[in-house]
Amino acid sequence: MTACNSPRTLLRRADQGFTLIEVMITVAIIGILAAVALPSYTDYVRRGKLQEAFAEMATARVKLEQHYQDTRNYGTAGSSCVTQAALPASSKYFTYSCTVGATNQLYVITAAGKGDITGYDFTLNQANAQGTTNFKGVAVNKTCWITKASESCS
Repeated sequence: MTACNSPRTLLRRADQGFTLIEVMITVAIIGILAAVALPSYTDYVRRGKLQEAFAEMATARVKLEQHYQDTRNYGTAGSSCVTQAALPASSKYFTYSCTVGATNQLYVITAAGKGDITGYDFTLNQANAQGTTNFKGVAVNKTCWITKASESCS
């Protein structure tokens, strides 16, 4: 056996640990995975936060329809209908408003994002027509509630 390949030399090499190249390759792979995964995860969390607005507006719509059943109107024309809709003025991610239209037979509920959801605005009216007016801070005119930039209304 040569001195280079003696069992003692082989053991010494095994005890040395990782080389700098091996560590750098591992860090690079982790960096690439993080660069791909983090934006997807952030988008996933944001889409979950949007559901708060959709749920609150749907609940408010039911309350307004119950009010309409009792009074045959949604409130005084041109006024707020937050009381009739039992809408919270604000929640964790959105600020809500409700306005009775020019006649007392119309209304529009609006949810405007706040905090890290700023720039997301959604609407709902008496005909259950959903709308997205701002998405990721960009003005849009969609006739549905969108949660992804690639979504289109059918």
